[in-house]
Amino acid sequence: MKKIVFALATLAIISCKKEEEKPVDYTLFTGKITNNEGGKLMIYKGRELKKEITLDENGVFADTLRLATGEYAAVAGQEYTQIYVKNGNHFNMTVDANDFDNSIAYTGEGAKANVFFSELIKLQENLDYETIISGDQANFDSGMAKFKTDYTNLVDGAKELLDSTTIANQYKNIEGISMQFSNMFAAKQKMKEMNGKPSVGFNYENHKGGTTSLADLKGKYVYIDMWATWCGPCKKEIPHLKEVEEKYHGKNIEFVSISLDKNKEAWTKMVTEKELGGVQLHFGDDQEFSKAYQITGIPRFILLDPKGNIVDADAPRPSSPKLIELFSSLEI
Repeated sequence: MKKIVFALATLAIISCKKEEEKPVDYTLFTGKITNNEGGKLMIYKGRELKKEITLDENGVFADTLRLATGEYAAVAGQEYTQIYVKNGNHFNMTVDANDFDNSIAYTGEGAKANVFFSELIKLQENLDYETIISGDQANFDSGMAKFKTDYTNLVDGAKELLDSTTIANQYKNIEGISMQFSNMFAAKQKMKEMNGKPSVGFNYENHKGGTTSLADLKGKYVYIDMWATWCGPCKKEIPHLKEVEEKYHGKNIEFVSISLDKNKEAWTKMVTEKELGGVQLHFGDDQEFSKAYQITGIPRFILLDPKGNIVDADAPRPSSPKLIELFSSLEI
């Protein structure tokens, strides 16, 4: 009888140990997003929505992710970051949506892997691609070589944090980004061929009422911003554009923003709420102007002279010191 009792007790202990050693089949994802619009955090794998997380009134959230190990996109309003999910590697994320890239921080078991992805995004977003693609072939080659080295060093340092498939994907991304910049460099060279030639015209709806054409603006330099409300990089340029507009207020230049929004209401709302300055136009689905300038990505900036000729078909962004240098060279 004692043997039976002992055996049952032993089985019970083994059973408990097996229960305790059962692998965790989820990742606990918690955090807080301040100044977020919409109150939702969306988790994507590619274009497929995997999880929708609701934030409380303070931007706090907590949820379990039962997802395959790997990299995902966490989208909050118009901002996003890449996160790394692995069962058991629970982590906490805090971020201010008004300064997304610089304020994001992680704690928990999965913190280091997620910090890697935030650093990777910063590397890409802080890349002065304008300088790299605006020079000659030698300048482009050296700029891309440095970027690839910095990118590779980051990935090499994360090998122990990520699974082999994710690491392999990051190396593939390096080549994909290099190809993308090579195409941008080639396009930039074509844009240079347009400089000095007359610009194609436009006649678009003005936010203040009526329409405004390029002909209406002749006699002044015209700095054009091609943008959309859904474009994160476009919105990041807005504060810089406002500063430049203020600096050159009363000068011989007009600042024109042309929205490519399909949803005109979103454009109207943002122009009003953000008190956007300059001449605010909506393209109304007329793509003749954007096609003439071969616009495949935004934001895109264009500078025309007082006669309507193209000074720079791919002008520097408002955030670039090169824009003021260009304006100064033209004595605007």
